[in-house]
Amino acid sequence: MSHLLSHHEHDHGPGSAGVLDAGEAGIRATKLSLLGLGVTAALQGLVVLISGSVALASDTIHNLGDALTAIPLWIAFALGRRQPTRSYTYGYHRAEDVAGVVIVLAIAASAGIVVWESVRRLADPRLIEYIPWVIAAGIIGAAGNELVARYRIRVGRRIGSEALVADGQHARTDALTSLAVVVAGIGAAFGASWVDPVAGLAVALVILRLLWRSARAIVRRLLDAVEPELVDRVEDVMADVDGVLEITDLRMRWQGHQLRVSASITVPPEISIAAAHQTAHDVEHALLHEFTFPVVVVIHVNPGGSDGAHSTVAHHRP
Repeated sequence: MSHLLSHHEHDHGPGSAGVLDAGEAGIRATKLSLLGLGVTAALQGLVVLISGSVALASDTIHNLGDALTAIPLWIAFALGRRQPTRSYTYGYHRAEDVAGVVIVLAIAASAGIVVWESVRRLADPRLIEYIPWVIAAGIIGAAGNELVARYRIRVGRRIGSEALVADGQHARTDALTSLAVVVAGIGAAFGASWVDPVAGLAVALVILRLLWRSARAIVRRLLDAVEPELVDRVEDVMADVDGVLEITDLRMRWQGHQLRVSASITVPPEISIAAAHQTAHDVEHALLHEFTFPVVVVIHVNPGGSDGAHSTVAHHRP
């Protein structure tokens, strides 16, 4: 027998705090981080007006442009909250993974811009003007972006959103870029024009490392990969449910920040259909309490000792 189990909202248990509305939590994170980055860019803009620094103006425009990558993620979280349709029977949760691809491309563009500017400055070195103002604005940019990065990454990990984590990594690349402006300003104070492009190239290497990590995580999500330790955790939770004799055909994949789990469980052959049905619900309930992100569970129930029960469809399986 088989039974379809859908996600329920819970507000009790050790792992249930984040499942009340993970989509809303994601939208709130994008709104607040966009606000934070907007304030950071505005403060940098004021310093640009005072100092007239072209280098700082470029960094400010770069930070403001990259902050706007929160918008596609905001749209993706909003789409994910829509109900499934006849065409999109699983809903729109994959929109979040598509937004993750956009964010990875933005990180790649950031690395390219930093490398281009650094090489250009190496070929045509020049000292930065209005050094104290530039250093102050660089510190503002680095601090603002890092605070937003930590917030995005924390919320993303809590609700299971790899795209939000990637956007946090993106904000961290902007923090490093602003920090490079600080280093360049200090170098300029000592008359070393080469510090600016060298610091830029060093930042580019760090951004490329973050790019690899973010791209790998997003591609794994698109290919339905899950962490092996997460599979072990699900198996342990299911095995601890009374009445579950064996777990087979366990399948797991992410759709945005939603984890979908399907599996077959073996129950004692002598119990009633109602009791087997309750065991399946107990498995679902245990999994819902285990995680802080939404979980959708599909359970197929097998009676123990019925090895020939699937002979009708066995020859259709690869």
